[in-house]
Amino acid sequence: MAVIRPFKALRPQKDVAQKVASVPYDVVNREEAKQLVDGNDLTFLRIGRAEATLDDSVDAYSPEVYAKAKENLDLLKQKAPLIQDETPRFYLYQLIMDGRKQTGIAATFSVDDYENNVILKHENTRKEKEDDRTNHIITTSAQTGPVFLTYKGVDKINEAVENVLNRQGPEYDFTSEDGITHKIWLLPEELNSLIVDEIKNVKSLYIADGHHRAASAWRARNEKRDNNPDHKGDEEYNFFLCVLFPAEQLKILAYNRVVHDLNGMNKEEFLNSINDKFSVEKTTEKEPAKTKTFSMYLDGEWYKLSARDSVIASNSLSDNIGEKLDVSILQNFLLNPILNIDDPRTNKRIDFVGGIRGTKELEKLVDSGKTSVAFSLHPLSVNDLINISDAGEKMPPKSTWFEPKLRDGLVVHLI
Repeated sequence: MAVIRPFKALRPQKDVAQKVASVPYDVVNREEAKQLVDGNDLTFLRIGRAEATLDDSVDAYSPEVYAKAKENLDLLKQKAPLIQDETPRFYLYQLIMDGRKQTGIAATFSVDDYENNVILKHENTRKEKEDDRTNHIITTSAQTGPVFLTYKGVDKINEAVENVLNRQGPEYDFTSEDGITHKIWLLPEELNSLIVDEIKNVKSLYIADGHHRAASAWRARNEKRDNNPDHKGDEEYNFFLCVLFPAEQLKILAYNRVVHDLNGMNKEEFLNSINDKFSVEKTTEKEPAKTKTFSMYLDGEWYKLSARDSVIASNSLSDNIGEKLDVSILQNFLLNPILNIDDPRTNKRIDFVGGIRGTKELEKLVDSGKTSVAFSLHPLSVNDLINISDAGEKMPPKSTWFEPKLRDGLVVHLI
């Protein structure tokens, strides 16, 4: 039984929503963040990446950065201004990309459900990234960016959402610089009970994107609970900000790989070493059309790699769903044994390129000499994500790239 709760969002006035809304904190580096905050004193990136408003000599994870985030949030409340709704409510957040729409419910969800695996995960998290967002939440007393959740859609909720979309205009409606349209509706309060009651009947919710935000909300809850002698369990810190989308509306893009060198081999040696596990042929196909195949860019040419029967047979013996995924096949039969990429989470010789950047980015990286070889993968499905989560497994790192991304700053949860 899942818990969903309306909340009093802190959010920008309608006329400044587009200026306030920012890309998620974790899709830009410090230099890119500095460029984005330059000339926009209302962008929420000043809170999410407060180090961009400090001198480069300041460490990005120092207490000074989190104190600056709180200071910047307090300033933005006055300057934008940001307003807080007087009564708890749900919000609809619709994203439109290339004509495809996905509409989710922005709400708060139970940290206990996260802890007890009602909200399921499919990725491992890194402690240093958890530390960062936990310090950010504790210092600002706010969850400033939503976790992206999904679930198997519920008819009654879908119908109620569709009625609102058809009958009521959005509170916010703008197209960001990347061409994504963002719309937010304030749901009528009379729908609160319906949504709460229907979600109670949902067995599992799934984190699609935002594992570090969720883990940090859990850690922040634990810290605030332990420091509150009057803890009751209904305090705002017991809930964390998410947007919940029906799985049938979502699309996962590939998460591609580039490797900096050929592990001491020349081109011919490398191609010969692959041939034992994969058939290799030149192709014009830059994105694989089906699973168990890969498109590889090397020395200005594209190659189609198809897993040989021996690889597929070996994989079929495993009870682990994740081992059957293309990302695992590439890792286990090529990247590790041939290119010596032992752990893709820590190895410095591999990088990852989100599918939104396209195959041109792969060609650019190889042609420039920054990397030696690139691999374009077939994207996973949402069903793959759900099946792995249900099995209690974790996907290999950098398996999924969700697009479009939710913007930070449009709805904030104060704790």
